Amino acid sequence: MDAVETLTPDISTKSACKAFGISRAGIYRRRATRLVPKMQRKRPAPPRSLSEPEKQEVLDTLHTERFQDKAPHEVYATLLDEDCYLCSIRTMYRILEQHHEVRERRDQLRHPTYTKPELLATGPNQVWSWDITKLLGPVKWSYFYLYVILDIFSRYVVGWMVAPSESAALAGQLIGETCAKQNIQKGQLTIHADRGSSMKSKPVAFLMADMGITKTHSRPYTSDDNPFSEAQFKTLKYRPDFPDRFGSIEDARAFCRAFFTWYNNEHKHTGINLLPPTVVHHGKTETVITARQVVLTRAYELHPERFVAKAPKHKQLPEAVWINPPKTVEREKSLL
Repeated sequence: MDAVETLTPDISTKSACKAFGISRAGIYRRRATRLVPKMQRKRPAPPRSLSEPEKQEVLDTLHTERFQDKAPHEVYATLLDEDCYLCSIRTMYRILEQHHEVRERRDQLRHPTYTKPELLATGPNQVWSWDITKLLGPVKWSYFYLYVILDIFSRYVVGWMVAPSESAALAGQLIGETCAKQNIQKGQLTIHADRGSSMKSKPVAFLMADMGITKTHSRPYTSDDNPFSEAQFKTLKYRPDFPDRFGSIEDARAFCRAFFTWYNNEHKHTGINLLPPTVVHHGKTETVITARQVVLTRAYELHPERFVAKAPKHKQLPEAVWINPPKTVEREKSLL
């Protein structure tokens, strides 16, 4: 190309490019870039991007007291429920990243892939997952024990209890009371747990057998075999108001009572397409999704240029929830 540049004062660009077998477009592009300093070359904004005032409105909304401790996907879903659409979840993250407000808040652990129990739920009250976690007490080496039973399809916490100790008798009592409250019939339910002493105890096994409940367990030393309970405990312990220690068992119960009320009724759960667990558990999914779709459609009608290819469509609830789907199911999902 340098040879062409030296020849063009004497002959035309077209003739020089033809002689050297070079595209004229490249020569013109090279000349154009020389005229504009590199720091001044700006890529034009895409037509569907937000204006600066709109970006500032999104940022101000994320900074408000009610949203400052919530993730963008929860803010997005909450605004949809309030008949408001500002932008997509990805755009919220992009705006926060531009202001250096996105970072990982915890250490990430990576686990190898294991062969795990395969359990399927296509509706509420088919498969429950339960586990026990420790809550730090007022002094060193003191703990309270939180028992939680979770429906894996709806992510609804069907039963919980804070006790001063881990006990098979207490676990059996909680399971029995929760099954009665949910009107569980014989042969209807599978309950999955890890291999803790209470989970494997004979009183709990006999109770489940009497009630016609199928029980399954994780593989030894593999917490990921019980992913739904582990994820729920993670949500609990990464709440902004979760204390380092609880002053008494009454404090722990009061905190958990408020947490599970929020978790069941307000938490926009990513595993069920940003719906609160109570909506899914009590069969109100279609009503909420239909209302959200009205908001999305109106947003598209106002600014169709901001959406790629087609109008936005709210995702439907997954038809099936697995604990470790078989390889054939994973393969089918990858093809969708």
